[in-house]
Amino acid sequence: MAAANWYHRDISRVVAEELLAKAGRDGSFLVRDSESVSGAYALCLLFQRHVHTYRILPDDEGLLSVQTIQGIQAKCFRTLPDLIGAYQQPNNGLVTPLLYPVPQARQAADEDSDGEDGRGGGQAASVVPAGVAGAGTWVSGPLAGRPHISQQLHQRLQEQVHSSPASDFTGFMAEYLTHHLQLDLEALRHGHPQLRHLSTALVTACRALHRRIDFTLAGLETLAKVFDPPVSPRSPAREQVRPPRSFLASDPDLELLLNKISTVNHLLSSLEKKVLKSLQETVLRHNLALPNAAVAPPTATKPLAVQSFEVKVGKSQRAALMVDVEVGTVTITKKGSGAPEETIPHNKILQLIKYQSVQSKVRLVYDREPQRSLSRDFVFPSARKREAFCQLLQLMKIQHSNLDEPDLISVYVGTWNMGSTPPPRSLASWLTSRGLGRTQDETTACIPHDIYVVGTQENSLGDREWVEFLRASLKTLMAIDYRVVALQCLWSIKIVVLVKPEHERRISHVHTSSVKTGIANTLGNKGAVGVSFLFNGTSFGFVNCHLASGSEKTHRRNQNYSDILRSLVLGDKRLGAFDLTLRFTHLFWFGDLNYRLDMDVQQDILAHITKKEFEALLAVDQLNLEREKNKVFLRFREGDISFPPTYRYERGSRDSYMWQKFKPTGMRINVPSWCDRILWKSHPETHVVCNSYGCTDDIVTSDHSPVFATFEVGVTSQFVPKKAPASGSGPEPLACIEWENIEVIVKTTSRSKCYIEFHSYCLEEAQRSGENTSQSCDIPGFLKLGWSAKHLPVLNPILPDLEYLGDQHLLLSIKGVESCESYGECCIAMRSMIGSMAQQFETFLYHRGEETGSIRGWMKVRVPKDRRSTRERLYEWISFEEEDAELAADTPMCTKPSLQRLRSRPRSLPEPAAGYTNPAYFIFEGVP
Repeated sequence: MAAANWYHRDISRVVAEELLAKAGRDGSFLVRDSESVSGAYALCLLFQRHVHTYRILPDDEGLLSVQTIQGIQAKCFRTLPDLIGAYQQPNNGLVTPLLYPVPQARQAADEDSDGEDGRGGGQAASVVPAGVAGAGTWVSGPLAGRPHISQQLHQRLQEQVHSSPASDFTGFMAEYLTHHLQLDLEALRHGHPQLRHLSTALVTACRALHRRIDFTLAGLETLAKVFDPPVSPRSPAREQVRPPRSFLASDPDLELLLNKISTVNHLLSSLEKKVLKSLQETVLRHNLALPNAAVAPPTATKPLAVQSFEVKVGKSQRAALMVDVEVGTVTITKKGSGAPEETIPHNKILQLIKYQSVQSKVRLVYDREPQRSLSRDFVFPSARKREAFCQLLQLMKIQHSNLDEPDLISVYVGTWNMGSTPPPRSLASWLTSRGLGRTQDETTACIPHDIYVVGTQENSLGDREWVEFLRASLKTLMAIDYRVVALQCLWSIKIVVLVKPEHERRISHVHTSSVKTGIANTLGNKGAVGVSFLFNGTSFGFVNCHLASGSEKTHRRNQNYSDILRSLVLGDKRLGAFDLTLRFTHLFWFGDLNYRLDMDVQQDILAHITKKEFEALLAVDQLNLEREKNKVFLRFREGDISFPPTYRYERGSRDSYMWQKFKPTGMRINVPSWCDRILWKSHPETHVVCNSYGCTDDIVTSDHSPVFATFEVGVTSQFVPKKAPASGSGPEPLACIEWENIEVIVKTTSRSKCYIEFHSYCLEEAQRSGENTSQSCDIPGFLKLGWSAKHLPVLNPILPDLEYLGDQHLLLSIKGVESCESYGECCIAMRSMIGSMAQQFETFLYHRGEETGSIRGWMKVRVPKDRRSTRERLYEWISFEEEDAELAADTPMCTKPSLQRLRSRPRSLPEPAAGYTNPAYFIFEGVP
């Protein structure tokens, strides 16, 4: 038996084409898992510099057949090796026979459990699907062998790993099964049943357990002595009967370990009875009464105090702005004056305009009398104070609006590698975004957020214990009993989502998932956990991950990211074929990403940290460098980093970094780095603003500092048409989405015909176009496709109202006619496309975390005349304006200002095409 070296499991289409391009010979081939049909395969074959992809589909009886050209009768095979062997012969419907198998690229060994110990993991084994392992002689090229019993046991180990909390112990066992099992089998055949190599493997794997048991045993014996009667001070632990001698315990180390385990077992089983008996005797002896547990009274919701801000009005005038959120007023009082100059109610405030050139300046536009408004400029002591003022006014608008459903919510995201130690008693600084970096002002720090999402790594607490600790912490700080939306755990990686009680009914379609990326992608010491849900009509996704550690493992971290992106099962199942980053209105990705700084630690990094010269360090940050190369986190955003690296501190302090780690194998350097990060990606033309991004400076139990970020996020609700259909007036007018043309360029060596699938929540079902009407591959490695209007469907949304359509998005997927696999996906916002004239759109195509091409075209969204009314969202009354566009301070306006003129471009619009780096755009413009 041998492993199929041409089978590449779940590699992407792009990677498969790159491997075949490197092979370069006609007839080179490989097999991968199909992306379009579960349980099917894709046969990729190189011929005349183009890759041809054929689907291998199973029938109801499990027989495999290749979808080839029409007129060739399909042949059925029981196993993949049988099928591959048959298609090495000519005239079987393929463009060329299968001649040269392309083997898998050799992978480097994964890291161990914590990535810092220097113990190498076992080589990742090639797992062959059921149907690949078959009897008979295998054809095509040199194939690496493995004994059948070893392969079976290896597969059993893989199956057990998915349901076992074992740590890197499994890695040692995988190493034994791969390299040493055969030696024990040979010894067994010759009458030696000692299994010497297994014993050696167990001793090595349990070496750390010896130390831990010694530590635990000493503590248990001390506790047992505390409750021993005075007449019998001896601990009974050593009187335990020794376990029967096993043939595996011939090694003295193992025998000692078994004795220790037996002692721990005895102590644990007897300790509870001993403590109970001792306490009962104490109560009787001293006639004590056991106290009743006091029930804490329910905490009342804290009212928000009136906040005051010192500002400058005009050139030198000083004033105070008093914001009363509960009453809903802003009061202006000039310095030195006892009485308020003016009190402005919330319903008279028209707009708040932030200046971008002066970060501490804001303009307030409000009604003074009918058809007449006034604008006044205020300069705050700092940008932080201005943001606090704006947030309070935003909160005031929300609280006093008459809307049944919110337009705007606040989201808190936190990440912390806890270092396998319990947390401190208080998490106040973390949960209120106080510390270093861009932090919340004290006037807004204790305003409760609508959603709290907390991700941890190396969290040693029990799941329920951790959730209740978080809820209790928030209740103490905010006087709100937050509800649990979801908890998802993968060993010590946890994510918890909590919401305000009034939002619980707005949460639906909750999904959770996890992915292991530890040794051979089977261990959960590294990996990710995720949660997704709908908040009314807005979809959210949250991913907390712990990636491979070590300065030299950048490529492995990139691969971890790709594996998580591909394997997490979150969001609407109908969008399962789309890139994970396109399935949600807002996706937040955070955790211990473990990317390091590529700079000498002693001479350079520490000096820059001392001087707070973070820009120089961010220029050599591995995550930033990989993002610039489009290797990871394509089109994600991250807040400005103005806080020091969060790893690796000396525990118990934040005064110094412990960048040297002495180990038996030598000294290991742990470069101070921003390992702990929070990024996000949103659909175009949606509202999301990062209000804080920083780390704490007073939580010192771990060698990582907790990191936080807070966001202001626009949300949509279930739309209810304001105009009821008129009875007997004929059919209801429909909105329609019309296309003039679409051009696509994809990175591929295929020449397959393609079609486009259209998905949206505003459509009753997915729609698809006809095949492309034009096609060229003049530039190697790229395929240019075109569709004319008559081959593109007219789409009719389920509701024709402008207010509804302005919040909708279209997801497009370019799929091959032969393989039905995606060549790339994208998202288009409908808001900018609404009108009677066609508008141009252009954006990138993504697939499985990679940029695979570009798309552009012309489209329009037509709305019936009587359905064009809309309303201003609560988050749209705050806008941005450059300094050169300002009016004079305290300027009266004869008419109310045009809000459209002042409103800023939505935060998540893509950059103009001139800023794109995708080579496909140069091909569009005819640039060589």
